[in-house]
Amino acid sequence: MGPPWLVADNLWERIKPLLPVRERRRRYPGRLPLDDRKCLQGILFVLHTGIQWEWLPQEFGFGSGMTCWRRLRDWNAAGVWDRLHQALLTELHRAGELDWSRAVIDAAPPGPSGRPKTGPNPVDRARPGSKHHVITDGRGTPLAIALTGGNRHDVTQLLPLVDAIPHIRGKRGRPRHRPDRLYADRGYDYDKYRRLLWKRGIKPVIARRGVPHGSGLGTVRWVVERTSAWIHGFRRLRIRRDIRDDIHQAFLKLACCVITYRRVLSFQSASPLP
Repeated sequence: MGPPWLVADNLWERIKPLLPVRERRRRYPGRLPLDDRKCLQGILFVLHTGIQWEWLPQEFGFGSGMTCWRRLRDWNAAGVWDRLHQALLTELHRAGELDWSRAVIDAAPPGPSGRPKTGPNPVDRARPGSKHHVITDGRGTPLAIALTGGNRHDVTQLLPLVDAIPHIRGKRGRPRHRPDRLYADRGYDYDKYRRLLWKRGIKPVIARRGVPHGSGLGTVRWVVERTSAWIHGFRRLRIRRDIRDDIHQAFLKLACCVITYRRVLSFQSASPLP
């Protein structure tokens, strides 16, 4: 296998139709734009290594860091990562590789930062930071992700994340976007949100505050903690370095796409040959 930032042919076939078409000026068209695939590899290089945009190595043919930054900004604004993530989840759903019987939610802070969408982290000596909120299926596949300030309570993103799960079409029937049960730790222990989950047809399984540890939910919740570790395995997401919150969110969504794509590859390699 090559470096992780190389874009394989089967991945590029999924991404290319989603990219917005750039219209070229008839008069004074200027230089030809850099190849989208090379720009995507440059973006993935920054995501994996965490280097600054201006340090992007030119010998790999990525183009300038500013060009890759603009493509990331424009593609995120066009909803490319959201549609790619939904398409990859659809592949998993049609193959029976999504566990809708339960979902798990959790939040994890990256390193401190003073950027937008940050706040004084109450568990880190009030240093300014952000939080990554993620909800996964029962196997740890990310279904939705959100970015907030470090001072936002975890429970404030429970319903937004549940509602952000895309509608996934299967072979038959209506699109699926609701798990049967939702598992969460004590930070989500509020009866108000339990009632709201019941109204959405989701059974809440949330640990109670004020009771001794040992609820047994760790045997189920560990998948979301593993997914958070995968997300922070991308060095660009370990510490909030991006000034603009939409760029950091774009990296978050792209990381979810990469993790989901790995799940697609794993079940395709495990499936028997026809």
